[in-house]
Amino acid sequence: MSGWSELSGDAVALRGANIDTDQLIPARFMSQPRADGYGGFLLHDVRVGDEGHPLNHHAPQVLIAGRNFGSGSSREAAVYALVDFGVRAVFAPSFGDIFAGNAVNNGLLAAQIDEELCAALMEALGDGAGAARVDLAAGCAAIAGHDFDFTLDPVRREKLVNGWDDIDLTGQHMDKITEFCGARFAAHPWAMPTPQ
Repeated sequence: MSGWSELSGDAVALRGANIDTDQLIPARFMSQPRADGYGGFLLHDVRVGDEGHPLNHHAPQVLIAGRNFGSGSSREAAVYALVDFGVRAVFAPSFGDIFAGNAVNNGLLAAQIDEELCAALMEALGDGAGAARVDLAAGCAAIAGHDFDFTLDPVRREKLVNGWDDIDLTGQHMDKITEFCGARFAAHPWAMPTPQ
């Protein structure tokens, strides 16, 4: 996965709270090969038949969503669907914990904003799309005429900027891990399996 530090594009509002992972990608689509992409399945059961749904008319890089976005099951495919659709950032008052962890490990910013700002952004966007700019390093965004700061854990920022998941993050400490293993096995050779 490639990292990113700044993005510019469109933002749209997804109205309503508690958009869960089963809505983001219904389970029946998860048997499809990931290599084929999950973007077409994003919010499938909500979008199909709703001509007014914003994702039927726009392919945004940024979503403004209601509270408790990504709640429900731990399916990582919900994040795949968003990323494969082209979304790189979601701003909401709160997120499902597992969803937020899966998001950062797949290059998707899940940034918390307060309810008042969320409501103002949704009103500014209406049913259409608005210009969006997000800067991870500065921790700020400009969406539909609103400039604001957001808080992002430094480790999550590092992972997003570098395109790292947890394994990549651990790999950055390989020298120390190797040094520890060497010292540990030298001090406790009986703990090492005997080669056959």
